[in-house]
Amino acid sequence: MVDFHLKLIFLGLFSCFIYTYSYGQLIDNNRVNPYQKVFIETDNFGDSYLEYLAQGLDTVENDSVHFSILNDLAYYWHTRNLNTALDFTRKGLQLTKVKENVLWEGRFQMTQGAILLRMEKLDSAQTVLQLAKTKVLESDLPFLNTQLGYVYERRGQLDKAADYAMTSLTLGEKLNDNKAKAMAYSDLSNLFWKQSKFTPGLEYALKSLEFFNSWGITDLDYGFTLYIAGNNYLALKDYEKALDYYMQSIVVGERYGFYNNLSDVYISLVDLYSFLGEFDNAKEAGQNAVKYAALLENNFMVMRSWLSVGKMHNAKNNYKDAVNALERCLEVATNKFGDAYYLSLAYKELGMAYAGINQYKKAYEAFSEYDTLNDEVFTAEADHRISELRTEFDVAQKESIIMVQESLIKKQEIRQKLGIVISILLALLLLLAYKAISNNNKKNKLLQKQNTEKEFLLKEIHHRVKNNLEIVSSLLSLQSAQIEDPNVLNAMEQSQQRVHSMGMIHQKLYLGENMATIEMKDYFSNLSDYIINTYGKDSHVAMALEMEKFELDVDMAIPIGLIVNELITNSLKYAFPDDRKGNIQLSLKEKNDLITLEVIDNGVGMQLSKEAVGTGFGTKLVALLVKQLDGKMELHTTQGTSVFITFKASKAA
Repeated sequence: MVDFHLKLIFLGLFSCFIYTYSYGQLIDNNRVNPYQKVFIETDNFGDSYLEYLAQGLDTVENDSVHFSILNDLAYYWHTRNLNTALDFTRKGLQLTKVKENVLWEGRFQMTQGAILLRMEKLDSAQTVLQLAKTKVLESDLPFLNTQLGYVYERRGQLDKAADYAMTSLTLGEKLNDNKAKAMAYSDLSNLFWKQSKFTPGLEYALKSLEFFNSWGITDLDYGFTLYIAGNNYLALKDYEKALDYYMQSIVVGERYGFYNNLSDVYISLVDLYSFLGEFDNAKEAGQNAVKYAALLENNFMVMRSWLSVGKMHNAKNNYKDAVNALERCLEVATNKFGDAYYLSLAYKELGMAYAGINQYKKAYEAFSEYDTLNDEVFTAEADHRISELRTEFDVAQKESIIMVQESLIKKQEIRQKLGIVISILLALLLLLAYKAISNNNKKNKLLQKQNTEKEFLLKEIHHRVKNNLEIVSSLLSLQSAQIEDPNVLNAMEQSQQRVHSMGMIHQKLYLGENMATIEMKDYFSNLSDYIINTYGKDSHVAMALEMEKFELDVDMAIPIGLIVNELITNSLKYAFPDDRKGNIQLSLKEKNDLITLEVIDNGVGMQLSKEAVGTGFGTKLVALLVKQLDGKMELHTTQGTSVFITFKASKAA
């Protein structure tokens, strides 16, 4: 990584001298090979490189060289302006038809497909790429299959996109093409990231970067892979490494003028800075994302840029600004917009924004669109196929290692001139070992497949339960908007919170690695943030989680979640009157085979001489849930209100 930074610094300091010299070397008609291809024989690509190529194009008489330069102009202009890139592609297609050059016609069609898919003309892109497949060489097919994979990825058909990435990887290994292998691993990393499989996604991104480094040239796709690695680190909450990889990608993008990569990275930086609470940096990143997307004239990037800005405003609870940004996002995403993944995210954020300004009907409509689009992308079949590809790849890697080992053994036998008898015995032993390994692999694959299928089904169940609970919560919210009786309205709102607390349990189950237990500290953090935000007390009441990470069985987590929901709600409603500021302390600890739940506030405490406030249903519910847990509850009201609930740890097993 240090070598990479030193290389970029060196190139940046001396770029003005290098470009002047190198541009004179790129096209030289006196050489056997007049054109030194960029990002193959050189990575000298500056701000004026494309202008230089356009000027030198007419000086080249050789048709193949002329086509090569024109195709590079078309392809690399797509990193700066899609319409200009498409104009160069059309010139190339017209010229190849006049010259009757089928090979270069196919290559221009590949470039045309790459540009069209980025213009969200997915059907047209697929058509021209399929036409090109019969015209180009085998060495061109990895790039072609990569572009077809992008088409299916934009449509949300991630399983088919993964198949094309694996096809490109197989071709790259057959042709010993490190660039093709690097691209395939980069695409697999991106697909695993979209499926929320961040650990294998990061593994593939780093493997892709290894191949790029062995190739020795930092190009457009290298910068994109740095961005993908950063996305996986961000999802894994390693913010320092995520920022490092994003900054490396920006260096590459700014050096070469890759507006598409720069817009991508700044979109992710909005999310990163929002997570860190650095909203000034997030705002600046959002402005840069929109700027580069507009320069590129790429509606896909413009849509995603406004989506990131909307997410940032939601994170700041600036819901009106979020609605404005997200409506601009959806204005760009017309009916022909092909990417269901990002479209679903836009509707999800819009639903949250509408809910934040109490427009529950619009929020419900947005969440309904989100559920529909989300179910199109994250199908059980797609998840199963991508996981299956992971298994197939791992098995193929093991078989490849076995083949290499067998080859080394044979070479060693030749060098040592072992006798025929020893060779036969060794071959028999290897055969037996191979059969044993093969049988074990088959058994392991069968068991893994069965376990994976069960896990898919269980996750799908939790996903459906979560969705249904969200619908119930939304219906309660919509009904609440029609109720004027404050007592009934209060009951409806509390019921909505209880449903939401259970929905969060099921969400964590289908998103987590363990399908049987819940990590309670993270769950309490999300639940308390939701309740405090619901009551608008985030500026008055601070929540402290005095506990380590703690996992509980789902049957135990649900009643405890409901208890905590009731206790925090009571504190917010009664402990801090007249916008009084205060603190709530929450903990869940195990000691001597007993688990203790503590909820303590420093509010006004209970005044027993006064009449009870509210219906008392929440208190009854807590008592019933404590009884269900076979626990004991203590209440202290001397200084604030303190609730202590203990139950046996064996109940949580």
